[in-house]
Amino acid sequence: MAPRAGTSNRAALRSAARLAAVQALYQMDMTGIDLKEVVAEFTEHRLGQEIEGDQYNKVEDQSFADLVEGVVREQRSLDPLIDQQLAEGWRLTRVDSILRAILRSGAYELFTRDDVPARVVITEYVDIAHAFFGEDEPRVVNGILDRLGHKARPKEFAVSEAGK
Repeated sequence: MAPRAGTSNRAALRSAARLAAVQALYQMDMTGIDLKEVVAEFTEHRLGQEIEGDQYNKVEDQSFADLVEGVVREQRSLDPLIDQQLAEGWRLTRVDSILRAILRSGAYELFTRDDVPARVVITEYVDIAHAFFGEDEPRVVNGILDRLGHKARPKEFAVSEAGK
């Protein structure tokens, strides 16, 4: 089956939106910048722009805003779910800020965006983790998001595991 026209471009825009959302969440965490301010800063001054020699990709604006706003809105319910997946004695607040942003964004998508297959969500955030870290952190992202995916979408995983 051939992909619909524009599908791969839309996927690339969504991937870029995920990366930008993680960066925006990280910036909020590190600077205390307000939600509306960070979304405005990214959409008006970063996304699709070249800044100090770095080219920021264009993104699917709606996906970017949904991710950042959704993570902030749902953080109180997402954090305990992520905490349960961490090694004993660890809490999300002890995790590196960028890793925390990746896990929150991935968890948000798994629990709220059933229009995107869980395995796609997991792969996308593992790829983002590879952009920032060596091998250990991407493995942590994969393990945690996989367990959360099984909780959030058991039917989706049951179908794929039955076909193995």
